[in-house]
Amino acid sequence: MLKLTAVALASLLTACANVQLPVWTGTSAPAPARTPSQSGSPLANPAISQPVAPSAQLTPLPYNPSIEARFPAPTVRYETPGLGEGRQQFTTQAEMAAWLQSASGKAASGQRLDVITIGTSQRGLPLLALIAAQGQSTQATSLNSNGKPTVLLVGQQHGDEPASAEALLAITRELEQGGLLSPLLQQINIIIVPRANPDGAQTASPLTADSTDLMHDHLTLSTPEAQALAKLARNYRPGVVVDLQEFAAGGRFLQRFQAVQRYDALLQPAATANSHEFVNKAAREWITDPMRNALSQSEISNDWYYETSTQANDKALSMASIAPDSLSNASSLKNAASVLLSSRGSDLGRLHIQRRVHSLVTAVNSALRSAAAKAKNLNQVESFVARDIASQACRGTVIVQAQKTPEQRNISMFQADSGQELQARVDWNSSLTLKSSQTRPRPCGYWLSDGSGQAVERLRTLGIQVTQIAEPGQMLADSYQSQQNGDLVLTRGSIDAPAGSYYISLNQAKANLAVAALEPDTQYSYVYKHLIGMPSDIARVVTTPSVVFEEEAE
Repeated sequence: MLKLTAVALASLLTACANVQLPVWTGTSAPAPARTPSQSGSPLANPAISQPVAPSAQLTPLPYNPSIEARFPAPTVRYETPGLGEGRQQFTTQAEMAAWLQSASGKAASGQRLDVITIGTSQRGLPLLALIAAQGQSTQATSLNSNGKPTVLLVGQQHGDEPASAEALLAITRELEQGGLLSPLLQQINIIIVPRANPDGAQTASPLTADSTDLMHDHLTLSTPEAQALAKLARNYRPGVVVDLQEFAAGGRFLQRFQAVQRYDALLQPAATANSHEFVNKAAREWITDPMRNALSQSEISNDWYYETSTQANDKALSMASIAPDSLSNASSLKNAASVLLSSRGSDLGRLHIQRRVHSLVTAVNSALRSAAAKAKNLNQVESFVARDIASQACRGTVIVQAQKTPEQRNISMFQADSGQELQARVDWNSSLTLKSSQTRPRPCGYWLSDGSGQAVERLRTLGIQVTQIAEPGQMLADSYQSQQNGDLVLTRGSIDAPAGSYYISLNQAKANLAVAALEPDTQYSYVYKHLIGMPSDIARVVTTPSVVFEEEAE
């Protein structure tokens, strides 16, 4: 394992038990309690917030109306096109484009805000991003060389979760008008993608136009929307990623428990097999824990993210998926501290929209401040982790499949008929600690056949380095053999590596992302998704190959 320099050790690491890595910094001290006069919006610019009275209930709901009093409107009002008084629809795509364009070029002295089109949706709508940085340029080369970590904020992957887009538009206005967030650009760069799924937003659908769940398309990249986000991350290399979502107040939760959700916000640091321990710690201790603290101080109830089972009689609650195909988990394997942030209300229409936006804005504000405060530490972690992962090629093990840890814990909820708050003891599947269920020795790399061009294109879009073999050669490798029962058996031997075939070395920073895509046993692998034709088109190379390579394609 590579060692940190003495300077890096002194500034980054203190004491940590039971870890065979350089020691980890402790969690930041809790922020002081806020007085009642401070407990409103963290964004104080009057251009986007002004006093407002609680709004009346507008939507009939299948539970006791007294529950609604538990979620009063915040003492401030956020102003975006979709949050205007009397509006029946949220911000349209045209309004969003105009809002972002109006922010372009407007920033405090020495700062830039630029809008770029990162791609096009399946129905031809532009995928827009706002880039905020201090300096004369927001080009990727400029941001990657300015010594500051980049924070990527992504909203509305599900088109029926509008609060995330509205919250990010409010954040955009705060940056534009030189508010409390603008000074943070001295320590960090910020990229905002308010609406990752504009087609879904037009129809209030959770899915993209071809019925793909964008939230779980960040490994195979089957949609242009996921490809656009992957290229953005590849080019700008964010060190922190926050995925903004919404969860249903009732839905299956109401069916299972005859109760509705108690919490305003649910959060979870990324959790997936093979993500580096330091990346996991940064996501939880430096980003997620301060977010939860900020929410609590603003009297916004919160807990770890959880979902109900899709099986009718199963009352267990599970934290978010540990598959590497979500935005937060894939970003974690790219060595970014990543967090899933979700507010209550995807099934509430416009009810409580100001409170829902307020919850997200409060948490995002905290994430940006935490990233700025830990900017140097984030850079040190990124540098160390990249070298440490690359150094592990040809040795140790990789986790092929993992499982959540079954536990029990208490959850607060509101009884639907009475409106009373109750505590329920539930079976709980935790993503905070994972258990390995299948491992293999870590190879030196993977060989792919010359017919694997589509897989190679996706890997390169993810930022994984792929080389093409220029002259025929041989490699010592473990080949996959399919059995009649569907199991895969590895057979070691020398394989032919013809010119035109490919090699993916694990001596690179994103090696663990390559492992997630190329170990064929899981339902999200490139073999399972048919990006690689069959198991015989891939092999695990077990010694450093001595073949001639072409220069890597850009």
